[in-house]
Amino acid sequence: MKKIFSILIAISLISILLMGVMDLPEFGKKDNPANNEVYDYYVENTMKDTGATNIVTGIILDYRAFDTFVEASVLFTAAITVLIVLKKDDKES
Repeated sequence: MKKIFSILIAISLISILLMGVMDLPEFGKKDNPANNEVYDYYVENTMKDTGATNIVTGIILDYRAFDTFVEASVLFTAAITVLIVLKKDDKES
């Protein structure tokens, strides 16, 4: 029963992810949303807005600092969870 349930969950998740991928714009097109005014704004104004001499550093630490912090928190939480799950319990041995 657990195997069937696991397979159904996996198929459901795969279906949801594939539906999301179908809505992505075609790769390599010049008019894709990723290649529009946001890119131009970052290239033209990062040094002026942030004072950083490196555009990538300015974007990560100033424009996207909160997002980067949350990503780091999620990775830290996942690493701690894996360590807790894989920890050997002395009572089980």
